[in-house]
Amino acid sequence: MTSTLTQPSADLAVPPRGGGAPRRRTRVLALPEARWALAATVLFLLALPLQLTGAPAWAWGPLYALSYATGGWEPGWEGLKALREKTLDVDLLMVVAALGAAAIGQVMDGALLIVIFATSGALEALATARTADSVRGLLDLAPATATRVGADGSEENVAVEQLSVGDTILVRPGERIGADGRVLDGASDVDQATITGEPLPVAKEKGDEVFAGTLNGTGALRVRVERDTSDTVIARIVRMVEEASETKAPTQLFIEKVEQRYSLGMVAATPAVFLVPLAFGAALTDSLLRAMTFMIVASPCAVVLATMPPLLSAIANAGRHGVLVKSAVVMERLGQVDAVALDKTGTLTEGTPRVTDLRALAGTSPDELLVLAAAAERPSEHPLGRAVVDAAHERGLALPVAEHFDSTPGVGVTATVDGRVVAVGAPTRLLLGATDADSARAAVLAAGLEDGGRTAVLVSVDGAPVGVLGIADRLRPDAAATVASLTALTGTAPSLLTGDNPRAAARLAAEVGIEDVRAGLLPQHKVGAVREWADAGRKVMVVGDGVNDAPALAAAHTGVAMGRAGSDLALETADAVIVRDELAAVPAVIALSRRARKLVVQNLVVAGVFIAGLVIWDLVGNLPLPLGVAGHEGSTVIVGLNGLRLLREAAWQRAAR
Repeated sequence: MTSTLTQPSADLAVPPRGGGAPRRRTRVLALPEARWALAATVLFLLALPLQLTGAPAWAWGPLYALSYATGGWEPGWEGLKALREKTLDVDLLMVVAALGAAAIGQVMDGALLIVIFATSGALEALATARTADSVRGLLDLAPATATRVGADGSEENVAVEQLSVGDTILVRPGERIGADGRVLDGASDVDQATITGEPLPVAKEKGDEVFAGTLNGTGALRVRVERDTSDTVIARIVRMVEEASETKAPTQLFIEKVEQRYSLGMVAATPAVFLVPLAFGAALTDSLLRAMTFMIVASPCAVVLATMPPLLSAIANAGRHGVLVKSAVVMERLGQVDAVALDKTGTLTEGTPRVTDLRALAGTSPDELLVLAAAAERPSEHPLGRAVVDAAHERGLALPVAEHFDSTPGVGVTATVDGRVVAVGAPTRLLLGATDADSARAAVLAAGLEDGGRTAVLVSVDGAPVGVLGIADRLRPDAAATVASLTALTGTAPSLLTGDNPRAAARLAAEVGIEDVRAGLLPQHKVGAVREWADAGRKVMVVGDGVNDAPALAAAHTGVAMGRAGSDLALETADAVIVRDELAAVPAVIALSRRARKLVVQNLVVAGVFIAGLVIWDLVGNLPLPLGVAGHEGSTVIVGLNGLRLLREAAWQRAAR
């Protein structure tokens, strides 16, 4: 069952200020597949106790019949349509197998097969619908309208689709930018985390590039449109996610080939098993019984259960430890990973800026420096300002009231604190033209912090610098250990893919033991890196959290999203989600997947031996139907119990070592 992600209409709602894409959710029962699967399940559960308690067949027979009809009509119809295209669909084969079981009295087995098959189809449809919801919601990041400025200075509110390359638009404070372009006039801080993943707003002034869907700060910008609406970075992200989502994995293609061959073999063999003995004089009833027994013992139930219990048990175990693996196919693919690419902000780091350094000049203590900066920044909404205020609160410092607060985009803030004018902002702007010794000392301190990958913030009082703050995103405590574990598992150290600046990326990579660093990347560059590795034969896992990571998550062999701060699109696009943001869970789930794959191989051997033995017995001997059913169900129980071993707590503990 497949679906195509479609572009939504251009009439998109403007998202709330400072918010992400509106969360769209397809309700489960809104899907026809889910409603039919639920109906089939309810009817089966009504019929089963009646049959087991010895009620007459007229009481439970119609319920089973309705269960067959509600759960099996859609896959059966799809299978018949596939036959018209000269393709034998496994959907039709499963329905025929269920009817065959009913024909020889195994009505309950056939109904259960229908219920399981219908439920699987409903889950697949739900996953497809949820992904489509997220992709459509992403486009809501771009505003529906923009303010176009005419040659005579007049302003006109137009739909973004009416903008042309060369137009000029006005972006007011707090608005989302309507098109990709370049700043003609004005200065502001722009939050472009949805595109680059950078944790802090970026100062924009004349000549700087801006992107559609990013959030303008407190300044006004005049922007020249440089890309058509259909070719913006945000629109390209959507297209890349759609293309990658529609690409079938090699494992899926292999399974489809096996399904076709198996279907053809079953269809060809069953009539032969019936007709050949009949041609040599066997009784009609005996030939029919042999053919139906063949259908039972040769059915794929044991093979399916040989694969699913280990994978589903691993999924359940991972879920108990904060890792949501979205399907058994994903759990299998996790064990194939031999290369890992990690995002920086929100993945290796916590995604929240924090004060890391207090460099006070002579005559000022570190606490005094922080009090002055925090008092001036307290009215500010800038993330750097919030980080400074949070640092003061963590130290239990009392903050005086600031007066005459003023904020200048790209420069910083000023306020009067205890009768003194305190300025907090960019060293290059606040020290411009200063030549005194304290200014020179502050410039050296700021340069040292920036060389270490931190953001330097200068604090001055009445025009004289009193110190410099260092602000950086904090590394997750388990980041270095996770990198070491991933290196041991895959044989190759992970790579770092980030939209952040090269110096900050290099500093963090050195702390955790990563050598391959690719910084300053837009979403398409991350996808390019993933495809480069894939072309070299690597099975790449990408771990990220933002909208900007979604195309790479979709293009990767396996995509993993950080759950707490992850964007809706990243969470929906990813194959697995680290719900608790415990980075150490990434290597643990890889190791658990590899154990599951080993059990799958064991189970396939067991299932294959049972099926081959029973089929041969039925073909060359006289396999009693009860014994055939017992052998078939016995093999199913064996492989099922073997797979359930991964439910134990010890399985995760061994994987997490």
